[in-house]
Amino acid sequence: MSAHPAEGLPGPPVGSYTDADRDRWCVEAPKSKQRTPFERDRARILHSSALRRLGAKTQVLGPATDDFVRTRLTHTLEVAQVGRELGKALGCDPDVVDAACLAHDLGHPPFGHNGERALAGVAAEIGGFEGNAQTLRLLTRLEPKVVDPATGRAAGLNLTRASLDASVKYPWGGTEAPLRPDGTPSGKFGVYADDAEVFAWLREGAPAGVRCLEAEVMDLADDVSYSVHDVEDAVVGGRLELEVLDDGGARDRVLAETRTWFGGQLEDAELLEAMERLRGGELWVRGHGGSRRDLAALKDMTSQLIGRFCGAAIDATRERYGTGPLTRYGARLVVPRQTLAEILVLKGLAVAYVMAPREAEPLYRRQREVIEDLVQVVAERAPVALEPAFAADWAQAADDAARLRVVVDQVASLTDVSAAEWHARMVRRVDR
Repeated sequence: MSAHPAEGLPGPPVGSYTDADRDRWCVEAPKSKQRTPFERDRARILHSSALRRLGAKTQVLGPATDDFVRTRLTHTLEVAQVGRELGKALGCDPDVVDAACLAHDLGHPPFGHNGERALAGVAAEIGGFEGNAQTLRLLTRLEPKVVDPATGRAAGLNLTRASLDASVKYPWGGTEAPLRPDGTPSGKFGVYADDAEVFAWLREGAPAGVRCLEAEVMDLADDVSYSVHDVEDAVVGGRLELEVLDDGGARDRVLAETRTWFGGQLEDAELLEAMERLRGGELWVRGHGGSRRDLAALKDMTSQLIGRFCGAAIDATRERYGTGPLTRYGARLVVPRQTLAEILVLKGLAVAYVMAPREAEPLYRRQREVIEDLVQVVAERAPVALEPAFAADWAQAADDAARLRVVVDQVASLTDVSAAEWHARMVRRVDR
């Protein structure tokens, strides 16, 4: 999220999409004109196997936790709805934003960020692992749709430049990742070294390290959705009562976890003021008992918070750039500091009462062990242990580092359920 103007940014005229924005990495035969190129992009992601797999991947709590909890797929659909409406209000092509939102979590491995951490460790010597970089790899290489007839290389979904660029949350590689506001490494990046060629193509004409407006809309839609919905899930699941913010000690705890997990984006005073605004408002649900009336009140709170956050960003962006359609590098999304503070407080609540406590649970340690074990045993038994598409990649890999990347691609593609099944079938070990 950005609160900065786009002064001096190069790019096409405000409100336009150019032929270059509609270009694809591989030239394709002319298609029916009943759909725009961007509508076709959205459809390709919607019908992808990677999107289907998100239905069995962890968002915050595992998919099998209960019948209510959000999965990566339901979260993705919510982000797409929020992002599409937000982008449309600013004049972005809604299908470009929708495609980026549908794609934004495709690269996440089994067990959510827990699995991401495990893969980052085992892949440290080959450039690491990052869910957003894996998303780009899926879109441009791994997801089956198009093969370059000239080279025989897989081109993934072969999306347009505009849609690909909109899906890049972190437009830099691992060695260029910026520090967080508090000076600690962010660890966030959007491209692996061996995907640099297609990354350079999709970023042609873009200022270094700057996201297009559609990517900023996608990122805000993601932040808004998971900050609000993680809290909703926690309340319904009995892990959090929103009355906790009435207690000074609890506010300090939320503040500390927000600093630890999200760095020093804002001053403590701004976060405390945001807590006061939230808990002092009529929307804030107290005494949730699970009745239909209580559930309706909670749902109304989440809906109105989403509208509040998106409306504030739309108003602030329009105030800076006027009423015309805004696209690509003609503008930057402006998020007021008060809005950012309230989003961070909701994230901090979920961290303090759901995410941080689970870190010490044996289940979460065991999940990381499952991922680490799978990488080791699949690498030892490759290519036999690999699915056919990944076995072909392994056979074409130039060296051990490239072969390990294929193994990581394979393990990352698994769902929570299939990772557990593969582990039970392939890994023999004495329980610790």
